[in-house]
Amino acid sequence: MRENMLDLLADNPIIAAIKDETGLEKVVQSNCHLVFILYGNICNIGQIVAQVKATGKVAFVDIDLVEGTSNREIVVEFMRKNTEADGIISSKPAIVRAAKMKGFYTIHRFFLIDSMSYHNLPKQVAASKTDCVEILPGCMPKVLGWVQDAISQPIVASGLVCDKEDVLMALKAGAVAISSTSPDVWDNI
Repeated sequence: MRENMLDLLADNPIIAAIKDETGLEKVVQSNCHLVFILYGNICNIGQIVAQVKATGKVAFVDIDLVEGTSNREIVVEFMRKNTEADGIISSKPAIVRAAKMKGFYTIHRFFLIDSMSYHNLPKQVAASKTDCVEILPGCMPKVLGWVQDAISQPIVASGLVCDKEDVLMALKAGAVAISSTSPDVWDNI
């Protein structure tokens, strides 16, 4: 599965992230093939994913941001039974591991806020057995290079990636893809 994930990211280095209905309306019209869904609740997440999938796009759901779910592994079963999501994003190693076991592509999300979170990253990645790592904020080229040296999984840079310069610097630093909520980044790079 890791090779498929790497191919998917290499073929689609600009990922549209959506955080509301306005973003959903824009993403279905965009050229982005990969979509990170960063909102929803247990009542509407299936419908949101279906709208993304209806346009031929690949849908990843940040399960930590779906309202009405718990941070227990049963939420992965809920997503498998109630959505057509292709992948799961989570900052919780147990959730990532459970998602992988259920056949989802997996992205382990990390907020690198200090040296402790950076030094803990390789151990967390080993525990989750994730396909890919997402680093926030994604506008730190030096830190992205450190992460690339510390792990073998592909890296997605996210958060505060606002323009072409940020995109190019993240990709040059070792990220295989970037994720942004900015439609200007989706279609103008």
